[in-house]
Amino acid sequence: MIIWGLLTSFLYSRPIRNPFGHNFVIVYLNPENLVKIRNIDLGDFPLLLAPMEDVSDPPFRAVCKEGGADLMYTEFISSEGLIRSAAKSVKKLDIFEYERPIGIQIFGSEIESMRESAVIATQVNPDLIDINYGCPVKAVACKGAGAGILKDIPKMVAMTKAIVDATHLPVTVKTRLGWDESTKNILEVAERLQDIGIAALTVHGRTRVQMYKGDADWTLIGQLKENQRLTIPIFGNGDIDSPQKALEYKNRYGVDGIMVGRAAIGFPWIFREIKEYIHHNSLIDPPTIEERIAACTKHLTEAVRWKNNVQGILEMRRHYHPYFKGLDHFKPFRERLVQSMSFDEILGILDEVRDKYIGIEV
Repeated sequence: MIIWGLLTSFLYSRPIRNPFGHNFVIVYLNPENLVKIRNIDLGDFPLLLAPMEDVSDPPFRAVCKEGGADLMYTEFISSEGLIRSAAKSVKKLDIFEYERPIGIQIFGSEIESMRESAVIATQVNPDLIDINYGCPVKAVACKGAGAGILKDIPKMVAMTKAIVDATHLPVTVKTRLGWDESTKNILEVAERLQDIGIAALTVHGRTRVQMYKGDADWTLIGQLKENQRLTIPIFGNGDIDSPQKALEYKNRYGVDGIMVGRAAIGFPWIFREIKEYIHHNSLIDPPTIEERIAACTKHLTEAVRWKNNVQGILEMRRHYHPYFKGLDHFKPFRERLVQSMSFDEILGILDEVRDKYIGIEV
């Protein structure tokens, strides 16, 4: 047996049988399979949790981390809010050791504000800073932030350069294919952003005009991976809602990893399902009602702990339906869950749900 310990983040092992009948472990370097964002080792095919406004807060990230997410991000944070110390924006800077690696995502339309917000975000010691160039909602994009900056690529490059220069942390970018069908310029954008120092790129396979409609087109994402000039990790995002699709897109487009968004809401087990299917080509059993109750309870408990009893309970209301989606006749329970303002009462209702649906597969 070859003993190895401290080098595990750089080495892989595989049990083999030698001609003499003894099992042993051979240790070898396999850098081609490692996905790294500068010094952050993410393994051989990382699964990322997408930053989703009003969703990807610490309580939600806690259950997704348990579910197998390899890299997570905060909700997107307004640069203007940060530099003005707005309470809502500052609160989103909260990160915890168990979440690592964790990125703070910022957005805005002014270069100097974005630079200053990167400095502020760096001070709370995340693992990386991510720039949101992909949010399509009108209130953001039509002010030149998020996906709105896709209409001004020179400004996008200048803003990114200012942020890269403002922090010692790796800077990554999440964006879309382009503003509309006539401006799908992601191939040019990727090269220019890499040239000024970003450490990884995530691309959502839609334009801003598409919003979240229609099917995500990963064709150009695959072409990014075929571009030999690009050496940074390329992550694909959009429509990954099953282990089968994750493996299909991994093989078809050659991405370094996949970012999962809406499919993780109410179903943090999506990460472990994808990993099992990719590595072992097998499907694991769906979560039992006990597992659903446990995840929901943890989510609620963390929400109350992170905010307060009132805010935690109110913000949890949007999650009950996704957690128990597919259960017949669940509506009466959901109505009681969203009407209650008592933590203990909600736990009691969840116990009733467990008792009613135990042994029933969804």
